[in-house]
Amino acid sequence: MNRRHILRIAGAGFIAAATVTSLTGCNSSMPAEAIAAWQPPADNLDIRRWVLSHALLAPNAHNLQSWLVDLDTPDAIVLRMDMSRLLPETDPLSRQLVISQGTFIEVLDLAARQRGFRTEVTPFPEGEFSARAPDTRPTARIGLVRDAQVQPDPLFAQVFKRHTHRGVYEARSPDAAAMQVVRDSVKGLPVTLGMVTRGEEAAMARHAQIAMDAWRTELVTPRTLLESYHVLRIGPKEIAQHRDGISLNSPMVRVLTTLGLFDRTQASAPESSAIKGQLDRFNAAIASTPAYFWLNTERNDRITQLQTGRAYVRAQLAAAAQGLSMHPLSQALQEYPEQAPHFKAVHQLLGATERGQTVQMWTRLGYGPEMGPSPRRGLEAHLSKA
Repeated sequence: MNRRHILRIAGAGFIAAATVTSLTGCNSSMPAEAIAAWQPPADNLDIRRWVLSHALLAPNAHNLQSWLVDLDTPDAIVLRMDMSRLLPETDPLSRQLVISQGTFIEVLDLAARQRGFRTEVTPFPEGEFSARAPDTRPTARIGLVRDAQVQPDPLFAQVFKRHTHRGVYEARSPDAAAMQVVRDSVKGLPVTLGMVTRGEEAAMARHAQIAMDAWRTELVTPRTLLESYHVLRIGPKEIAQHRDGISLNSPMVRVLTTLGLFDRTQASAPESSAIKGQLDRFNAAIASTPAYFWLNTERNDRITQLQTGRAYVRAQLAAAAQGLSMHPLSQALQEYPEQAPHFKAVHQLLGATERGQTVQMWTRLGYGPEMGPSPRRGLEAHLSKA
Protein backbone atom coordinates (compact mmCIF):
# COMPACT_ATOMS: atom_id res chain seq x y z
CA MET A 1 0.00 0.00 0.00
CA ASN A 2 1.57 3.32 -1.03
CA ARG A 3 1.96 6.29 1.26
CA ARG A 4 -0.70 8.40 -0.48
CA HIS A 5 -3.28 5.61 -0.15
CA ILE A 6 -2.49 5.30 3.55
CA LEU A 7 -2.88 9.06 3.94
CA ARG A 8 -6.20 8.92 2.07
CA ILE A 9 -7.52 6.28 4.50
CA ALA A 10 -6.33 8.25 7.51
CA GLY A 11 -7.77 11.39 6.00
CA ALA A 12 -11.17 9.78 5.71
CA GLY A 13 -11.20 9.31 9.47
CA PHE A 14 -10.41 12.94 10.09
CA ILE A 15 -13.04 13.98 7.59
CA ALA A 16 -15.54 11.78 9.39
CA ALA A 17 -14.87 13.47 12.70
CA ALA A 18 -15.24 16.91 11.19
CA THR A 19 -18.04 16.34 8.74
CA VAL A 20 -20.60 15.34 11.29
CA THR A 21 -21.10 19.05 11.77
CA SER A 22 -21.07 19.45 8.01
CA LEU A 23 -23.64 16.91 6.90
CA THR A 24 -25.64 17.51 10.06
CA GLY A 25 -24.95 21.19 10.67
CA CYS A 26 -22.62 24.15 10.36
CA ASN A 27 -19.37 25.05 12.04
CA SER A 28 -19.53 28.11 14.25
CA SER A 29 -16.37 29.70 12.83
CA MET A 30 -17.54 31.61 9.78
CA PRO A 31 -16.00 34.32 7.59
CA ALA A 32 -17.60 37.66 8.46
CA GLU A 33 -18.94 38.22 4.93
CA ALA A 34 -20.72 34.84 4.99
CA ILE A 35 -22.83 35.82 7.99
CA ALA A 36 -23.16 39.55 7.32
CA ALA A 37 -26.87 39.08 6.57
CA TRP A 38 -27.43 38.29 10.25
CA GLN A 39 -26.83 41.94 11.11
CA PRO A 40 -30.15 43.84 11.44
CA PRO A 41 -30.89 45.99 8.36
CA ALA A 42 -31.10 49.76 8.58
CA ASP A 43 -34.54 51.04 9.61
CA ASN A 44 -34.61 53.50 6.71
CA LEU A 45 -34.41 50.72 4.13
CA ASP A 46 -37.39 50.36 1.77
CA ILE A 47 -40.00 48.33 3.67
CA ARG A 48 -39.97 45.46 1.20
CA ARG A 49 -36.22 45.14 1.37
CA TRP A 50 -36.36 45.45 5.16
CA VAL A 51 -38.78 42.56 5.58
CA LEU A 52 -36.96 40.45 2.99
CA SER A 53 -33.69 40.98 4.88
CA HIS A 54 -35.33 39.17 7.77
CA ALA A 55 -37.12 36.54 5.70
CA LEU A 56 -33.89 35.23 4.19
CA LEU A 57 -32.81 34.17 7.70
CA ALA A 58 -35.56 31.53 7.79
CA PRO A 59 -34.64 27.86 8.17
CA ASN A 60 -34.51 26.00 4.87
CA ALA A 61 -33.62 22.61 3.46
CA HIS A 62 -29.88 21.97 3.05
CA ASN A 63 -29.35 25.72 3.49
CA LEU A 64 -29.92 26.10 -0.26
CA GLN A 65 -31.94 29.30 0.25
CA SER A 66 -34.08 28.48 -2.78
CA TRP A 67 -35.96 31.79 -2.70
CA LEU A 68 -36.33 34.10 -5.68
CA VAL A 69 -38.33 37.33 -5.37
CA ASP A 70 -39.34 40.14 -7.69
CA LEU A 71 -40.31 43.63 -6.67
CA ASP A 72 -41.80 44.77 -9.98
CA THR A 73 -45.19 45.59 -8.42
CA PRO A 74 -45.19 48.45 -5.88
CA ASP A 75 -46.06 47.40 -2.31
CA ALA A 76 -45.90 43.73 -3.26
CA ILE A 77 -43.43 40.87 -3.25
CA VAL A 78 -43.71 37.90 -5.62
CA LEU A 79 -41.98 34.79 -4.32
CA ARG A 80 -40.82 31.94 -6.53
CA MET A 81 -38.80 28.79 -6.19
CA ASP A 82 -35.25 29.19 -7.45
CA MET A 83 -35.25 26.35 -10.00
CA SER A 84 -31.44 26.23 -9.98
CA ARG A 85 -31.51 25.27 -6.28
CA LEU A 86 -33.42 22.02 -5.99
CA LEU A 87 -32.63 18.68 -4.31
CA PRO A 88 -33.64 16.09 -6.91
CA GLU A 89 -32.14 13.14 -5.02
CA THR A 90 -33.13 13.72 -1.38
CA ASP A 91 -36.21 15.88 -1.99
CA PRO A 92 -37.44 14.57 -5.34
CA LEU A 93 -40.94 16.04 -4.96
CA SER A 94 -39.59 19.34 -3.57
CA ARG A 95 -41.87 18.99 -0.56
CA GLN A 96 -39.15 20.17 1.82
CA LEU A 97 -38.30 23.09 -0.42
CA VAL A 98 -41.95 24.20 -0.52
CA ILE A 99 -41.98 24.02 3.28
CA SER A 100 -38.92 26.29 3.13
CA GLN A 101 -40.95 28.75 1.06
CA GLY A 102 -43.42 28.76 3.95
CA THR A 103 -40.76 29.50 6.56
CA PHE A 104 -39.68 32.48 4.43
CA ILE A 105 -43.26 33.81 4.25
CA GLU A 106 -43.77 33.52 8.00
CA VAL A 107 -40.57 35.33 8.94
CA LEU A 108 -41.44 38.01 6.38
CA ASP A 109 -44.85 38.38 8.06
CA LEU A 110 -43.26 38.70 11.51
CA ALA A 111 -40.96 41.44 10.20
CA ALA A 112 -43.84 43.29 8.53
CA ARG A 113 -45.83 43.27 11.76
CA GLN A 114 -42.87 44.75 13.57
CA ARG A 115 -43.10 47.80 11.28
CA GLY A 116 -46.90 48.12 11.40
CA PHE A 117 -47.68 46.41 8.10
CA ARG A 118 -50.22 43.70 7.40
CA THR A 119 -49.28 41.03 4.88
CA GLU A 120 -51.87 39.84 2.38
CA VAL A 121 -50.56 36.46 1.26
CA THR A 122 -51.99 34.84 -1.86
CA PRO A 123 -50.52 31.35 -2.21
CA PHE A 124 -49.84 30.14 -5.74
CA PRO A 125 -51.57 33.09 -7.43
CA GLU A 126 -51.09 31.53 -10.88
CA GLY A 127 -52.04 28.04 -9.70
CA GLU A 128 -50.30 25.31 -7.73
CA PHE A 129 -47.55 23.46 -9.46
CA SER A 130 -47.87 19.69 -9.57
CA ALA A 131 -47.32 17.26 -6.72
CA ARG A 132 -44.37 15.82 -8.62
CA ALA A 133 -42.29 18.87 -9.43
CA PRO A 134 -42.12 22.65 -8.98
CA ASP A 135 -42.07 25.15 -11.81
CA THR A 136 -41.48 28.87 -12.28
CA ARG A 137 -44.96 30.00 -11.23
CA PRO A 138 -45.03 32.03 -8.00
CA THR A 139 -45.40 30.23 -4.71
CA ALA A 140 -46.93 33.38 -3.20
CA ARG A 141 -47.81 36.99 -3.85
CA ILE A 142 -47.42 39.07 -0.71
CA GLY A 143 -48.96 42.51 -0.40
CA LEU A 144 -47.81 44.92 2.30
CA VAL A 145 -50.49 47.21 3.73
CA ARG A 146 -49.87 49.69 6.52
CA ASP A 147 -52.37 48.96 9.27
CA ALA A 148 -52.60 50.68 12.64
CA GLN A 149 -54.35 47.62 14.05
CA VAL A 150 -51.43 45.29 13.44
CA GLN A 151 -49.65 44.16 16.59
CA PRO A 152 -46.02 42.97 16.69
CA ASP A 153 -45.55 39.27 17.38
CA PRO A 154 -43.18 38.43 20.29
CA LEU A 155 -41.64 35.69 18.16
CA PHE A 156 -39.93 38.36 16.06
CA ALA A 157 -37.40 38.83 18.87
CA GLN A 158 -36.04 35.34 18.13
CA VAL A 159 -35.43 35.78 14.40
CA PHE A 160 -31.74 36.66 14.85
CA LYS A 161 -31.30 34.13 17.67
CA ARG A 162 -32.83 31.08 15.97
CA HIS A 163 -30.22 28.55 14.94
CA THR A 164 -30.37 24.80 14.39
CA HIS A 165 -28.29 22.69 16.78
CA ARG A 166 -27.52 19.19 15.52
CA GLY A 167 -25.10 17.95 18.17
CA VAL A 168 -25.40 16.39 21.61
CA TYR A 169 -28.10 17.84 23.87
CA GLU A 170 -28.09 18.24 27.63
CA ALA A 171 -29.59 15.42 29.69
CA ARG A 172 -32.53 17.45 31.03
CA SER A 173 -35.90 17.21 29.32
CA PRO A 174 -37.93 20.26 28.21
CA ASP A 175 -40.30 21.28 30.97
CA ALA A 176 -44.06 21.19 30.48
CA ALA A 177 -44.42 24.97 30.40
CA ALA A 178 -41.84 25.33 27.61
CA MET A 179 -43.50 22.60 25.57
CA GLN A 180 -46.86 24.29 25.95
CA VAL A 181 -45.40 27.53 24.59
CA VAL A 182 -44.26 25.60 21.52
CA ARG A 183 -47.70 24.01 21.13
CA ASP A 184 -49.43 27.37 21.39
CA SER A 185 -47.24 28.90 18.69
CA VAL A 186 -48.93 26.96 15.86
CA LYS A 187 -52.55 27.50 16.83
CA GLY A 188 -54.73 28.36 13.86
CA LEU A 189 -52.52 26.59 11.32
CA PRO A 190 -53.59 23.31 9.65
CA VAL A 191 -51.11 21.09 11.47
CA THR A 192 -51.26 18.58 14.30
CA LEU A 193 -48.32 18.99 16.65
CA GLY A 194 -46.95 16.06 18.63
CA MET A 195 -44.20 15.61 21.20
CA VAL A 196 -42.73 12.73 23.14
CA THR A 197 -40.20 12.91 25.99
CA ARG A 198 -38.19 10.65 28.26
CA GLY A 199 -40.47 8.58 30.40
CA GLU A 200 -42.12 7.18 27.29
CA GLU A 201 -39.19 4.87 26.71
CA ALA A 202 -40.66 2.53 24.10
CA ALA A 203 -41.72 5.43 21.89
CA MET A 204 -38.40 7.25 22.39
CA ALA A 205 -36.49 4.13 21.42
CA ARG A 206 -38.56 3.71 18.26
CA HIS A 207 -37.98 7.35 17.27
CA ALA A 208 -34.24 6.88 17.79
CA GLN A 209 -34.05 3.66 15.77
CA ILE A 210 -35.91 5.05 12.77
CA ALA A 211 -33.77 8.20 12.79
CA MET A 212 -30.53 6.20 12.89
CA ASP A 213 -31.64 3.76 10.21
CA ALA A 214 -32.76 6.55 7.90
CA TRP A 215 -29.53 8.50 8.37
CA ARG A 216 -27.48 5.43 7.51
CA THR A 217 -29.58 4.89 4.38
CA GLU A 218 -28.86 8.40 3.16
CA LEU A 219 -25.14 8.02 3.84
CA VAL A 220 -24.74 4.68 2.05
CA THR A 221 -26.84 5.62 -0.98
CA PRO A 222 -24.21 7.13 -3.30
CA ARG A 223 -26.40 9.64 -5.16
CA THR A 224 -27.96 11.06 -1.98
CA LEU A 225 -24.61 11.33 -0.22
CA LEU A 226 -23.14 13.06 -3.27
CA GLU A 227 -25.97 15.59 -3.24
CA SER A 228 -24.70 16.70 0.16
CA TYR A 229 -21.05 16.52 -0.91
CA HIS A 230 -21.83 18.79 -3.87
CA VAL A 231 -22.98 21.58 -1.55
CA LEU A 232 -20.15 21.21 0.96
CA ARG A 233 -18.29 24.49 1.34
CA ILE A 234 -14.85 23.85 2.76
CA GLY A 235 -12.71 26.64 4.15
CA PRO A 236 -13.29 30.39 4.40
CA LYS A 237 -12.81 31.07 0.70
CA GLU A 238 -15.54 28.65 -0.43
CA ILE A 239 -17.84 29.58 2.42
CA ALA A 240 -17.54 33.29 1.65
CA GLN A 241 -17.91 32.69 -2.10
CA HIS A 242 -21.10 30.61 -1.89
CA ARG A 243 -22.66 31.58 1.47
CA ASP A 244 -25.00 28.61 1.30
CA GLY A 245 -24.99 24.84 1.63
CA ILE A 246 -23.13 22.92 4.30
CA SER A 247 -20.12 24.71 5.74
CA LEU A 248 -16.90 23.12 6.96
CA ASN A 249 -14.14 25.30 8.33
CA SER A 250 -12.08 22.78 10.30
CA PRO A 251 -8.32 23.26 9.72
CA MET A 252 -7.81 19.50 9.34
CA VAL A 253 -10.48 19.16 6.66
CA ARG A 254 -9.10 22.17 4.83
CA VAL A 255 -5.62 20.61 4.78
CA LEU A 256 -6.89 17.23 3.63
CA THR A 257 -8.96 18.84 0.90
CA THR A 258 -5.96 20.86 -0.29
CA LEU A 259 -3.90 17.66 -0.41
CA GLY A 260 -6.57 15.94 -2.47
CA LEU A 261 -7.41 13.42 0.25
CA PHE A 262 -11.11 14.26 0.34
CA ASP A 263 -12.73 13.84 -3.06
CA ARG A 264 -16.19 15.37 -3.13
CA THR A 265 -16.91 13.85 -6.53
CA GLN A 266 -16.89 10.30 -5.13
CA ALA A 267 -19.27 8.86 -2.54
CA SER A 268 -17.51 7.35 0.46
CA ALA A 269 -17.76 3.57 0.63
CA PRO A 270 -20.50 2.32 3.00
CA GLU A 271 -17.99 0.60 5.31
CA SER A 272 -15.39 3.38 5.18
CA SER A 273 -14.15 5.19 8.26
CA ALA A 274 -15.75 8.35 6.88
CA ILE A 275 -19.23 6.79 6.98
CA LYS A 276 -18.60 4.98 10.26
CA GLY A 277 -17.46 8.20 11.91
CA GLN A 278 -20.54 10.09 10.77
CA LEU A 279 -22.82 7.31 11.96
CA ASP A 280 -21.13 7.17 15.36
CA ARG A 281 -21.41 10.90 15.90
CA PHE A 282 -25.01 11.08 14.68
CA ASN A 283 -26.00 8.15 16.86
CA ALA A 284 -24.40 9.82 19.87
CA ALA A 285 -26.51 12.92 19.22
CA ILE A 286 -29.63 10.77 18.91
CA ALA A 287 -28.79 8.99 22.17
CA SER A 288 -28.70 12.36 23.95
CA THR A 289 -32.13 13.42 22.66
CA PRO A 290 -34.58 14.20 25.49
CA ALA A 291 -37.62 14.85 23.28
CA TYR A 292 -38.97 14.60 19.74
CA PHE A 293 -41.36 17.00 18.01
CA TRP A 294 -43.41 16.55 14.84
CA LEU A 295 -46.00 18.20 12.62
CA ASN A 296 -48.62 16.11 10.82
CA THR A 297 -51.13 17.29 8.25
CA GLU A 298 -54.33 15.79 6.88
CA ARG A 299 -53.42 16.79 3.34
CA ASN A 300 -50.19 17.05 1.38
CA ASP A 301 -51.02 19.63 -1.28
CA ARG A 302 -48.65 22.49 -1.96
CA ILE A 303 -50.65 25.04 0.07
CA THR A 304 -50.54 22.71 3.07
CA GLN A 305 -46.77 22.43 2.65
CA LEU A 306 -46.49 26.22 2.67
CA GLN A 307 -48.59 26.38 5.82
CA THR A 308 -46.43 23.70 7.40
CA GLY A 309 -43.39 25.89 6.84
CA ARG A 310 -45.12 28.77 8.57
CA ALA A 311 -46.00 26.51 11.50
CA TYR A 312 -42.53 25.00 11.74
CA VAL A 313 -40.63 28.26 11.94
CA ARG A 314 -43.10 29.58 14.51
CA ALA A 315 -42.52 26.47 16.61
CA GLN A 316 -38.75 26.79 16.28
CA LEU A 317 -38.83 30.47 17.24
CA ALA A 318 -41.04 29.65 20.21
CA ALA A 319 -38.62 26.91 21.23
CA ALA A 320 -35.69 29.33 20.94
CA ALA A 321 -37.49 31.74 23.26
CA GLN A 322 -37.56 28.91 25.83
CA GLY A 323 -33.87 28.13 25.38
CA LEU A 324 -34.62 25.02 23.32
CA SER A 325 -33.03 23.83 20.09
CA MET A 326 -34.55 21.86 17.23
CA HIS A 327 -32.78 19.57 14.78
CA PRO A 328 -34.88 18.37 11.80
CA LEU A 329 -34.66 14.66 11.09
CA SER A 330 -35.56 14.90 7.43
CA GLN A 331 -34.17 11.64 6.11
CA ALA A 332 -37.05 9.27 6.94
CA LEU A 333 -39.55 11.75 5.49
CA GLN A 334 -37.89 11.87 2.09
CA GLU A 335 -39.69 10.34 -0.87
CA TYR A 336 -36.98 8.33 -2.63
CA PRO A 337 -37.13 4.52 -2.89
CA GLU A 338 -34.38 3.57 -0.45
CA GLN A 339 -36.10 5.49 2.35
CA ALA A 340 -39.49 3.81 1.80
CA PRO A 341 -39.26 1.43 4.81
CA HIS A 342 -38.29 4.26 7.15
CA PHE A 343 -40.92 6.57 5.63
CA LYS A 344 -43.57 3.95 6.35
CA ALA A 345 -42.23 3.32 9.85
CA VAL A 346 -42.23 6.94 10.94
CA HIS A 347 -45.71 7.54 9.52
CA GLN A 348 -47.00 4.54 11.43
CA LEU A 349 -45.26 5.64 14.61
CA LEU A 350 -46.68 9.17 14.40
CA GLY A 351 -50.21 8.19 13.42
CA ALA A 352 -50.25 9.41 9.82
CA THR A 353 -51.58 6.27 8.18
CA GLU A 354 -54.69 7.40 6.32
CA ARG A 355 -54.58 8.53 2.70
CA GLY A 356 -53.21 12.06 2.46
CA GLN A 357 -52.00 12.21 6.05
CA THR A 358 -48.35 13.23 6.09
CA VAL A 359 -45.59 13.71 8.63
CA GLN A 360 -44.24 17.01 7.33
CA MET A 361 -41.62 17.78 10.00
CA TRP A 362 -39.91 15.59 12.57
CA THR A 363 -37.20 16.96 14.85
CA ARG A 364 -35.11 16.42 17.90
CA LEU A 365 -35.90 18.85 20.71
CA GLY A 366 -33.70 19.74 23.66
CA TYR A 367 -31.21 22.07 25.31
CA GLY A 368 -27.94 22.57 23.50
CA PRO A 369 -25.04 25.03 23.60
CA GLU A 370 -25.38 28.35 21.82
CA MET A 371 -24.82 28.06 18.08
CA GLY A 372 -23.46 30.57 15.63
CA PRO A 373 -25.37 31.53 12.47
CA SER A 374 -25.16 29.67 9.19
CA PRO A 375 -24.16 31.49 5.98
CA ARG A 376 -26.69 33.53 4.04
CA ARG A 377 -26.33 34.84 0.49
CA GLY A 378 -27.78 38.25 1.24
CA LEU A 379 -30.73 40.11 -0.22
CA GLU A 380 -29.37 40.97 -3.66
CA ALA A 381 -28.79 37.28 -4.43
CA HIS A 382 -32.53 36.61 -4.11
CA LEU A 383 -33.84 39.40 -6.34
CA SER A 384 -35.03 38.46 -9.82
CA LYS A 385 -33.10 40.18 -12.56
CA ALA A 386 -35.28 41.68 -15.26
